[in-house]
Amino acid sequence: MKVTQLYAPTLREVPAEAEIVSHQMLMRSGFIRKATGGMYTYLPLAWRVMKKIENIIREEMDAKGAQEILMPITQPAELWQESGRWGAYGAEMWRLKDRHGREFCLGPTHEEMITALVRDEVRSYRQLPLMLYQIQNKYRDERRPRFGLIRSREFIMKDCYSFDRDEAGLDKSYNAMYGAYSRVFTRCGLNYRPVEADSGAIGGSGSHEFMALAETGEAELVYCSKCDYAADVEKAELHEIVAADEALQDVEEIATPDCKTIQAVCDYLKLPIEKSVKAVAFSSEKGLILCFVRGDHEVNEIKVVNTVGVPEVMMAEDSELVAAGTAGGYMGPKGLDSKKVIVIVDNTVMKMHNFCCGANKAGYHLLNVNPNRDFTPTYVADIRLIQAGDPCPHCGAPVAHARGTEVGQVFKLFTKYSGAMGAKYLDEDGKEQPVVMGCYGIGVGRTMQAVAEQYNDKDGMMWPRAVAPYEVIVLPMNTKDEASTKKAFEIYEALQKAGVETVIDDRNERPGVKFKDADLIGYPLRVVCGPKTLEQGKLEIKIRKTGEVKMLDLQSDYIKEIKEILETL
Repeated sequence: MKVTQLYAPTLREVPAEAEIVSHQMLMRSGFIRKATGGMYTYLPLAWRVMKKIENIIREEMDAKGAQEILMPITQPAELWQESGRWGAYGAEMWRLKDRHGREFCLGPTHEEMITALVRDEVRSYRQLPLMLYQIQNKYRDERRPRFGLIRSREFIMKDCYSFDRDEAGLDKSYNAMYGAYSRVFTRCGLNYRPVEADSGAIGGSGSHEFMALAETGEAELVYCSKCDYAADVEKAELHEIVAADEALQDVEEIATPDCKTIQAVCDYLKLPIEKSVKAVAFSSEKGLILCFVRGDHEVNEIKVVNTVGVPEVMMAEDSELVAAGTAGGYMGPKGLDSKKVIVIVDNTVMKMHNFCCGANKAGYHLLNVNPNRDFTPTYVADIRLIQAGDPCPHCGAPVAHARGTEVGQVFKLFTKYSGAMGAKYLDEDGKEQPVVMGCYGIGVGRTMQAVAEQYNDKDGMMWPRAVAPYEVIVLPMNTKDEASTKKAFEIYEALQKAGVETVIDDRNERPGVKFKDADLIGYPLRVVCGPKTLEQGKLEIKIRKTGEVKMLDLQSDYIKEIKEILETL
């Protein structure tokens, strides 16, 4: 490919909309362009990267016996109604009607459609196990699209589904996909960590996310330095902290003027924050939810959603609090009307004694409140967010925090969809059994941007060879110099003939411009051919990632040497 023909409009300035480095780099280096909020056009360089990632995925899926199919993007509402998710999925689902008034959605995922497909075709245990996958656009109307391809409304996803006779078969399929995903992300060059994860809207009760580590990652994860435990903070389970025994005291109401935060209350009353309980209020389709955790802890919104069984929650309005008989900044579990509010108390709070909390009256708090004696919650659950230094739930050692971007997730669905939608098979005894399912997704665009986040410097991208749009760029330094330009084209053509994906910058531009664009786009290897190097009988080779420069002899088999250098990248 000649650069004069390559559509790669690079930018010198950082786009104002790009918040993180990878988004900035993909925009500046001419890989993507924004079409509208949360939707992007993939330009030729990006599409080459995406195709390479897809090919890696296909190779690893095929190696595990998965078969590729392609299902419709538009899905009929009836399938989602069968599974019970039509009303439960939430506002992220894009819904539409055809000219006859039938309801459809743009597929955010394909569990229903693949279950219906297998239900209508698979009859016998002899047809199982079965694993099917596709690579296709998905649509989710994100409330707040951000970070480029990391949180978008239209995206390309590989989704795979396994169908087994029993849970032992599911375990085998799950482990096969776990291994395949590890190979995919390793081959893409990612520094990643598999972590225990929440299953979210997909459902099921077993899941791992594959997190590409990055300081700017949108997700938080925790890991144990002693054992191999790692989890998304949304999933990380915590044991209750049991407070030391003490004699129960009588409840006392005390004025706390202008103390609307737990820290202000504790400072005013000269109490350690560990003796306080704070509240967070959410709105949901089931009504107002008040959540109570120890004063130095934070509420985990995902755990709240899972505890109550709602698709999502939002921060409550003051008017809702007033209607429930409480007040913002002064909420407490004692005295609430269970008909007006759902009360969730963290299990650590239930092990506390004589704590301070809101009195459900503006300007007042209560001292010496005790669980069981003074209040009965709707739910007692682990609803707190894990923090650095908390004990590992497996071995008790302190956990550490990191950030990452989710690039893939694997789920054990069991019979969530097959049971609801009647996907059954006949076993060896002729008895009907529900098919046991798994689900496995990879965000292709997310993976590309995750690589961009990990492989860049101040000058631009540094693509790993396996996913680079092109492997080599040849730079003739002076297009007016006939001899060196002719040699540059000879090298370019020889590399192409040798199967090396090569670009030649044939523009009539200054060397500095060519160097800047080559570094910005991030070709793994740069070959420089100019009058001076030609006179010396040399070729200058620069490795983009390390900056290392090598001089190759033009009298040697330099094409072979270039290929050998590429093999090390």
